[in-house]
Amino acid sequence: MHVLAAPDKFKGSLTAREVAERIAAGIETETPQVSVVLAPVADGGDGTVDAALAAGFERVPVSAEGPTGEPVETAFAVRDGVAVVEMADVSGLGRLPQGRLAALEASSYGTGEVIRAALEHGCQTIVLGIGGSASTDGGAGMVQALGGRLLDSAGQELPRGGGALAGLARVDLNGLDHRLAKARIIVASDVDNPLAGPRGAAAVYGPQKGASSEDVEFLDSALSRWASLIAASTRGESAGEAVEELAGAGAAGGVGFGAMAVLGAELQPGIELILDLLGFHEKLQGARLVITGEGSLDEQTLSGKAPVGVAAAATAAGIPVVAVCGRSLLTVDRLRGAGIQQAYALTDIEPDLQRCLTEAGPLLEQRARALARDWLAVPRPSQSPEEATR
Repeated sequence: MHVLAAPDKFKGSLTAREVAERIAAGIETETPQVSVVLAPVADGGDGTVDAALAAGFERVPVSAEGPTGEPVETAFAVRDGVAVVEMADVSGLGRLPQGRLAALEASSYGTGEVIRAALEHGCQTIVLGIGGSASTDGGAGMVQALGGRLLDSAGQELPRGGGALAGLARVDLNGLDHRLAKARIIVASDVDNPLAGPRGAAAVYGPQKGASSEDVEFLDSALSRWASLIAASTRGESAGEAVEELAGAGAAGGVGFGAMAVLGAELQPGIELILDLLGFHEKLQGARLVITGEGSLDEQTLSGKAPVGVAAAATAAGIPVVAVCGRSLLTVDRLRGAGIQQAYALTDIEPDLQRCLTEAGPLLEQRARALARDWLAVPRPSQSPEEATR
């Protein structure tokens, strides 16, 4: 019997692996007889490659183009012909120089470069996590990096970025990497937005990436143009237009659309896909308790984030689940409705949010010790169970 530590990251302070290690350290201090198995997780956003590495995948470094053209050093994870590619680590908001948003210029080109590197490595299945993107280019940059040509009315290649798509006149996919035809591309995403329109990539997520109301309208029109020209380039059918309306086409600024319409990708719920990939269900066997968590437990957590996915899998196996977090904005009833019996927040013992960020590790160990006392300690004969958990 063991405890399974399966948290996501505490964004801005600890990686998922560091969170799991701090949980284990606190439990070992309080209940040294309890074995803790580390199983850090992710939902397809930043930290996805790290979670794969923790599960035994191998890191393959790649030099690629960042969201606004600067070179970045990134990597994908590989095992048994399966590559895990994390868009956030190459084309994500965290890769913008000095954090400057670039709604019109940011591109997914680097993501395509990492996919190409995985193909060159011989990978036949590529799992693409697309959370945290900086761009709203419909996956156009990714397509360019994989051999597609985006041409203006003069026959010149378009510059990077979603804004440039307003000048798109023709898409030439004849040079698309031939290895894509034999590869299986799976996109990990929990977003159900279509590509364009009032629920589209630009309207819903553009403002988070620095788009003004005018930029949103401009990008939305550009994405629609991109979709119609992709339709004209794919077997002369209206496949592109059909994909434009599919749930998830608007994921990651439209990378969901580009991946499905051009690369033939399939979209799957992020956390479910990643848990399967990491062998999470096998690690559940023999567990007496599962500990999950993330930096903030809030309403977004309930929309397919990692802790809820972990809780669903553990609950289905009949294993209780508790969570650690920086803060919890959910009521006990909301937590329990999501399969989480109790939450241990850093703010329970440290009200200063800045200290919760800068001293997250030691504070987390304290919360893990409290968790161990409540859920794992064996009462001494002279104690009642209630006394043992104080």
